Amino acid sequence: MKRVLTLLAALVFLAGALPLQAAPSRRGRPAPPLPRPSWRAAIVADAATGTILFQKNADELLPPASLTKVLTLYLAFEAVRQGRARWRDPVRISPRAWRMEGSRMFVDVGTDVSLGDLVLGTAIVSANDAALAVAEHLGVTEAAFVAAMNDRAQALGMSRSRFANPNGLPAKGQFTTARDMLKLARAYLSRFPAALTVHARRNFTYNGISQHNRNRLLRQYPGADGVKTGYISESGYHLIATARRGDTRLVAVVLGASTPGVRARETIRLLDEGFARMGVTPPPARTRSDVARPPERDKIPTARP
Repeated sequence: MKRVLTLLAALVFLAGALPLQAAPSRRGRPAPPLPRPSWRAAIVADAATGTILFQKNADELLPPASLTKVLTLYLAFEAVRQGRARWRDPVRISPRAWRMEGSRMFVDVGTDVSLGDLVLGTAIVSANDAALAVAEHLGVTEAAFVAAMNDRAQALGMSRSRFANPNGLPAKGQFTTARDMLKLARAYLSRFPAALTVHARRNFTYNGISQHNRNRLLRQYPGADGVKTGYISESGYHLIATARRGDTRLVAVVLGASTPGVRARETIRLLDEGFARMGVTPPPARTRSDVARPPERDKIPTARP
């Protein structure tokens, strides 16, 4: 019995003397949680060959947010190329498109807006109202357009992606991966290279409202000319970026960054590392001549004057 009491006393002493892993601070508050990673998934590749230069968590499932719009734009460019639509086609704005929240180009319900203007708004300022209007025009119904989106995604080899709407707003069962977004971006830029003259625009004005492109790399990284940002609270900050040095073009995807600044910084780091691995030296200085050229108006949708 004496040995048992001695053992119990020792255990009580140790319980009070040894701190627990989640011990409170001196002021009685819980210890702060471990910092979360600055991003959740990333990949960078040679746009021409698809050679992967770096990848991390590239197959992790995440909500795509506004990166979804790249697939919407793919189908819009495809419809025009196949003669099923024209950039000057009038698109009637439905009440549902008008009510879209988040990023918008502020189209008015019941008005006609050209398909070209809606594509510009979708690509440059990530307009949710424009993306839905495009879907309703090309697909007749949103559901039919989303079905076409998923068919195209599977045809492009995006086997771990599923889309539920044309703009990337939060929706049950909507997910993608960094690798699948790389596949989409490479196919989009390869098939519709003129789309870059849209994505390279740093500003867009519609109905007297001017907005800027949220892709900071257009202003910060020489040779950058696309493609698309995205954000919802469930996923964090996303970016599909592309840049060219000489004859080499890279595509980088960063998903789930903690802030817009981290998103830009980590994408720049990926591109720098990718170009280095390709043996491409950086330009001597960052000048205004490095920014994307103005769009060629005969090859892309024309914005309102």
